[in-house]
Amino acid sequence: MKRIFASLLAFGLVAGPIMAEPAFAQRRSEQGEARREMSAGNILQLREIEARVLPSMRGAEYLGPAYDSTAMAYRLKFIKDGRVMYVDVDARTGKVLRRSR
Repeated sequence: MKRIFASLLAFGLVAGPIMAEPAFAQRRSEQGEARREMSAGNILQLREIEARVLPSMRGAEYLGPAYDSTAMAYRLKFIKDGRVMYVDVDARTGKVLRRSR
């Protein structure tokens, strides 16, 4: 039994990083795309968008952003009272598109 557990643990340590790589690579490419769009003047700086949204989320802890290059939108993630909330913002205009509650 210990041998099986040790084998599974070893497999998890080896396969875990390999399986996580596509998500990491996707996140890095989205970040690069956001940087290129911002440099080209097509989207607002993330700091500017955060400055517009964060004051309206009093009492919530800001967890961070994600950029969707297809929609040209940022999704800002918050947590308050154990509930995760998202605010989707148009990266070109800074307009809030949707708030989850």
